[in-house]
Amino acid sequence: MRRLDQRGVAALEFCLIAVPLFTLIFAVFDLGRYAVTLQSLRALANAGARTIMIGCYTNAVIQKNQPTSCSGDPLPTTAAKQAVAPFLYYGGLTPTLNVPSTTSSPLVVTASSPSFTMLMPIWGTTLNAPSVTTKIPF
Repeated sequence: MRRLDQRGVAALEFCLIAVPLFTLIFAVFDLGRYAVTLQSLRALANAGARTIMIGCYTNAVIQKNQPTSCSGDPLPTTAAKQAVAPFLYYGGLTPTLNVPSTTSSPLVVTASSPSFTMLMPIWGTTLNAPSVTTKIPF
Protein backbone atom coordinates (compact mmCIF):
# COMPACT_ATOMS: atom_id res chain seq x y z
CA MET A 1 0.00 0.00 0.00
CA ARG A 2 1.21 3.45 -0.82
CA ARG A 3 1.67 5.95 1.99
CA LEU A 4 0.06 9.39 1.54
CA ASP A 5 2.22 12.51 1.49
CA GLN A 6 1.73 14.41 4.79
CA ARG A 7 4.00 17.38 4.22
CA GLY A 8 2.37 20.70 5.13
CA VAL A 9 -0.37 19.20 7.29
CA ALA A 10 0.98 20.83 10.46
CA ALA A 11 1.06 24.24 8.74
CA LEU A 12 -2.51 23.78 7.56
CA GLU A 13 -3.68 22.76 11.04
CA PHE A 14 -1.92 25.77 12.56
CA CYS A 15 -3.65 28.09 10.07
CA LEU A 16 -7.03 26.62 10.99
CA ILE A 17 -6.41 27.09 14.73
CA ALA A 18 -4.45 30.38 14.60
CA VAL A 19 -7.34 32.63 13.59
CA PRO A 20 -9.69 31.68 16.48
CA LEU A 21 -6.76 31.52 18.90
CA PHE A 22 -5.48 35.01 18.14
CA THR A 23 -9.03 36.39 18.02
CA LEU A 24 -9.61 35.00 21.51
CA ILE A 25 -6.30 36.38 22.80
CA PHE A 26 -6.97 39.88 21.44
CA ALA A 27 -10.58 39.80 22.69
CA VAL A 28 -9.39 38.98 26.22
CA PHE A 29 -6.80 41.77 25.99
CA ASP A 30 -9.45 44.23 24.77
CA LEU A 31 -11.93 43.32 27.51
CA GLY A 32 -9.16 43.64 30.11
CA ARG A 33 -8.33 47.10 28.79
CA TYR A 34 -12.01 48.03 29.00
CA ALA A 35 -12.26 46.74 32.60
CA VAL A 36 -9.19 48.73 33.68
CA THR A 37 -10.64 51.83 32.01
CA LEU A 38 -13.94 51.39 33.86
CA GLN A 39 -12.13 50.93 37.17
CA SER A 40 -10.01 54.03 36.53
CA LEU A 41 -13.13 56.04 35.65
CA ARG A 42 -14.77 54.78 38.84
CA ALA A 43 -11.74 55.94 40.86
CA LEU A 44 -11.85 59.33 39.12
CA ALA A 45 -15.58 59.76 39.82
CA ASN A 46 -15.06 58.77 43.46
CA ALA A 47 -12.20 61.26 43.83
CA GLY A 48 -14.39 63.98 42.34
CA ALA A 49 -17.23 63.08 44.70
CA ARG A 50 -14.83 63.18 47.65
CA THR A 51 -13.58 66.61 46.58
CA ILE A 52 -17.15 67.89 46.38
CA MET A 53 -18.05 66.45 49.77
CA ILE A 54 -15.03 68.04 51.41
CA GLY A 55 -15.19 71.33 49.54
CA CYS A 56 -18.79 72.51 49.35
CA TYR A 57 -21.15 69.71 50.21
CA THR A 58 -20.14 69.24 53.85
CA ASN A 59 -20.80 72.87 54.83
CA ALA A 60 -24.29 72.78 53.32
CA VAL A 61 -25.15 69.51 55.04
CA ILE A 62 -23.95 70.82 58.41
CA GLN A 63 -26.27 73.80 57.99
CA LYS A 64 -29.04 71.41 56.79
CA ASN A 65 -29.31 73.15 53.42
CA GLN A 66 -29.34 71.78 49.91
CA PRO A 67 -25.89 72.32 48.31
CA THR A 68 -26.02 74.81 45.45
CA SER A 69 -22.50 75.66 44.30
CA CYS A 70 -21.18 72.18 43.59
CA SER A 71 -21.41 72.14 39.79
CA GLY A 72 -18.62 71.98 37.22
CA ASP A 73 -15.41 70.00 37.35
CA PRO A 74 -14.36 69.11 40.92
CA LEU A 75 -10.82 68.27 39.77
CA PRO A 76 -10.17 71.10 37.28
CA THR A 77 -6.50 70.42 36.53
CA THR A 78 -5.22 67.62 34.35
CA ALA A 79 -2.48 66.88 36.88
CA ALA A 80 -5.05 66.24 39.62
CA LYS A 81 -6.98 63.83 37.39
CA GLN A 82 -3.82 62.13 36.21
CA ALA A 83 -2.69 61.59 39.81
CA VAL A 84 -5.92 59.72 40.54
CA ALA A 85 -6.18 57.67 37.33
CA PRO A 86 -3.00 57.69 35.22
CA PHE A 87 -4.13 54.81 32.97
CA LEU A 88 -6.81 57.00 31.43
CA TYR A 89 -4.18 59.24 29.83
CA TYR A 90 -2.31 56.51 27.92
CA GLY A 91 -2.55 56.89 24.16
CA GLY A 92 -3.57 60.54 24.28
CA LEU A 93 -7.00 59.93 25.86
CA THR A 94 -8.51 62.68 27.98
CA PRO A 95 -11.26 61.79 30.48
CA THR A 96 -13.92 64.25 31.57
CA LEU A 97 -15.37 64.73 35.03
CA ASN A 98 -18.66 66.56 35.38
CA VAL A 99 -21.23 67.47 38.00
CA PRO A 100 -24.56 68.79 36.69
CA SER A 101 -25.67 72.18 37.95
CA THR A 102 -28.95 70.83 39.32
CA THR A 103 -29.47 70.85 43.05
CA SER A 104 -31.50 67.67 43.19
CA SER A 105 -30.74 64.82 45.50
CA PRO A 106 -28.66 62.75 44.97
CA LEU A 107 -25.82 64.78 43.52
CA VAL A 108 -24.30 62.82 40.62
CA VAL A 109 -20.62 62.94 39.59
CA THR A 110 -19.97 61.53 36.10
CA ALA A 111 -16.58 60.46 34.75
CA SER A 112 -16.35 59.51 31.09
CA SER A 113 -13.77 58.82 28.43
CA PRO A 114 -15.40 59.89 25.15
CA SER A 115 -12.40 59.13 22.95
CA PHE A 116 -11.98 55.51 24.16
CA THR A 117 -12.63 52.89 21.47
CA MET A 118 -12.35 49.13 21.53
CA LEU A 119 -9.61 47.61 19.38
CA MET A 120 -11.56 44.56 18.18
CA PRO A 121 -14.31 45.26 15.66
CA ILE A 122 -16.39 42.34 16.98
CA TRP A 123 -17.75 44.51 19.81
CA GLY A 124 -19.21 47.14 17.52
CA THR A 125 -19.74 50.51 19.19
CA THR A 126 -21.53 49.26 22.29
CA LEU A 127 -18.45 49.45 24.55
CA ASN A 128 -17.02 52.70 23.14
CA ALA A 129 -17.00 55.87 25.27
CA PRO A 130 -17.48 54.32 28.73
CA SER A 131 -19.03 56.40 31.48
CA VAL A 132 -19.31 55.90 35.26
CA THR A 133 -21.40 57.79 37.82
CA THR A 134 -21.10 58.21 41.58
CA LYS A 135 -24.08 59.45 43.56
CA ILE A 136 -23.84 61.56 46.72
CA PRO A 137 -27.14 61.41 48.63
CA PHE A 138 -28.43 64.43 50.50
